[in-house]
Amino acid sequence: MIDHDRLFKELLSTFFIDFLDLFLPQVASQIDRNSIQLLPQEVFNDVTSGEKKEIDLLAQVRYQQQDTCFLIHVENQSYTETAFAKRMFKYFARLHEKYDLPIYPVVIFSFDEPKRAEPQNYCVTFGDLKVLEFQFVAIQLNRLSWRDFLTQPNPVAAALMSKMNISKQERPQVKAECLRLLATLKLDPARMQLISGFVDTYLRLDDTEKQG
Repeated sequence: MIDHDRLFKELLSTFFIDFLDLFLPQVASQIDRNSIQLLPQEVFNDVTSGEKKEIDLLAQVRYQQQDTCFLIHVENQSYTETAFAKRMFKYFARLHEKYDLPIYPVVIFSFDEPKRAEPQNYCVTFGDLKVLEFQFVAIQLNRLSWRDFLTQPNPVAAALMSKMNISKQERPQVKAECLRLLATLKLDPARMQLISGFVDTYLRLDDTEKQG
């Protein structure tokens, strides 16, 4: 079994600012990059399911030239889940209660199927009264074209291209492009291994594909 959450957490915690630059440039442009602090793992008890839930990544950042901080919560979702938006709201509420800071919530939908657009809000309404409208940023990889990321000099692009919308016949080409992009980045050996291992996990070619 692939531990998707661990792989994504390792990727994003190592290349957090690169992730922001790639997918959330408007956020990246507003923060003091030297202020980024990855916070300890948060574990919540889900009384509905009887399970413990760990959030994937929580970072505290500061606005440029200000003392004001906010949190960025990034969650990887590797399978489709009917009530996921509600769960994201629960995380938001508990984090807000604990830290009393504004929270910018982000979800990476990393499953291969289905390819329909996933909900990215949770609402509570009573007739004409809108009690709650909670929204989060959704990055749905299977609805992104890997070709749009070929020229991005970014290690997160090199990794996540392997999880984007790829036809079966494109698999060998995409893997080659991921590794070509990685080679241009001049990372240290440990970071190179992290990216290449991520790509190998999600684009494992069979013998026929390797020969092609």
